[in-house]
Amino acid sequence: MPIQTPPGVQVSMTETPDGTTIAVTGPRGELTRQFHPAVRFEDADGVITVHRIREEDRSSAAFHGLSRALLANMVTGVSEGFRRTLEIQGAGYRAQQTGRGITLSVGYSHTVDIEPPDGITLEAESNTRLHVDGIDKELVGQTAARIRAVRKPGVYTGKGIRYQGEQVRRKAGKGAGRR
Repeated sequence: MPIQTPPGVQVSMTETPDGTTIAVTGPRGELTRQFHPAVRFEDADGVITVHRIREEDRSSAAFHGLSRALLANMVTGVSEGFRRTLEIQGAGYRAQQTGRGITLSVGYSHTVDIEPPDGITLEAESNTRLHVDGIDKELVGQTAARIRAVRKPGVYTGKGIRYQGEQVRRKAGKGAGRR
């Protein structure tokens, strides 16, 4: 599947013995990544295609799909960006904006302060809804997972931090076996 580069996005490729280094620049920022030498890239009039070096090799096929997905995410990130939304559920559980970071109050005897890494923006829309924004999809997902790990949703009560739209599988309590 070819990758269309939207207007305002520039892609520069540099061949090295260790693979191909690709830098993608757009309105929201710049991303650079080193790709495996098992694949090669062709850029023709704003359409980038990914090709395998050896067609019959299984590892080359795996790197082909991975490289195409990573490059497509880089192009999408610098043009539109990525966002993960987290919801907090539980009595007294809340989040508060503190400068660049957030402070979580999720049932511990202390509050938990989260500072975002470079390139990530944390926003507390309300007491129970957080947004993680950035241009690097991998870093956005990792930061959201780090926040969720502070208090994962409980299987008995459902209280905790979850992704927006996440269905938490609930267990029956200790009274369910009686009767």
